[in-house]
Amino acid sequence: MSRKKIALIGGGQIGGVLAQMIAQKELADVVLFDIVEDLPQGKTLDIAEASRIDGFDVSLKGTNEYKDVEGADLIIVTAGLPRKPGMSRDDLLTTNAKIMKQVAEGVKEHAPNAISIIISNPLDAMVTLYQKVTGFPHHKVIGQAGVLDSSRFSTFIAWELNVSVKDINAMVLGGHGDTMVPIIRYANVNGIPVMELLEKKYKSADKAKEVMAAMVQRTKMAGGEVVKLLKTGSAFYSPASAAVAMAEAILKDQRRIMPACAYLKGEFGVDGYYVGVPAALGEKGVESVMEFSLDEEETAALSKSIDAVKTLVVDMERLGF
Repeated sequence: MSRKKIALIGGGQIGGVLAQMIAQKELADVVLFDIVEDLPQGKTLDIAEASRIDGFDVSLKGTNEYKDVEGADLIIVTAGLPRKPGMSRDDLLTTNAKIMKQVAEGVKEHAPNAISIIISNPLDAMVTLYQKVTGFPHHKVIGQAGVLDSSRFSTFIAWELNVSVKDINAMVLGGHGDTMVPIIRYANVNGIPVMELLEKKYKSADKAKEVMAAMVQRTKMAGGEVVKLLKTGSAFYSPASAAVAMAEAILKDQRRIMPACAYLKGEFGVDGYYVGVPAALGEKGVESVMEFSLDEEETAALSKSIDAVKTLVVDMERLGF
């Protein structure tokens, strides 16, 4: 039985870590594409030369030609400029839209049957543009954002409560930006509500709310925090890790429920936009969207986030994309 094939579009920091993680998991054979001559070839050669040490055996190929992505079961797109200090995701729109359009055309020609995961920012606009250019079924084009944002939220909760992050269940919905919506009410430690544990820790409901508000704000600004610390780039390990989790769910038909940027057709009151929601990921891509009831505060926050996504899409269309 032949292995699956994953094509990675973009050989930068995220692309390189993706290739390494996929190889180490033996999830699929890897093709790493980049327009910079010799860059993807060098990265895949370096990873391949560690195969005996790390005990993995997959094919790794670096390329500067789209034709080499032919036959890919899954495409992961990271191509685009990373954020720099002081730069918002929206600032990236024009430049990265041009890049995404070229990527979409290349994938459409050479891997029309693949499922695609988009990581490039501004995420919600890039997923929308990629699907528009390729014309691929909406359920086969997915954005990676919620898995990462939810992991960040979970990490901050684990640190605050001094418990293992493995036991934290927390979800972030909405657009991938400052208006994202961490769902506080459902955040739990193996079923125990996080807010209840915070109230017991601080013996004060008001203090618990204050601490939670700080974690929510840190989650929203987490990408910018990493950018500020790195000074010369943006997060790359955690976004790659999130995309690999999604890829594994799809290629192994696990039907795992993950927060993903999925196309909505009436769910959560949204029709015709890509928004971060809980989705079952399996061999068809987005197998289903898991709709659940939101309270008044959550509904208002999600509506604000959806409005931000709509504005981003309108701005992109006004620019001619």
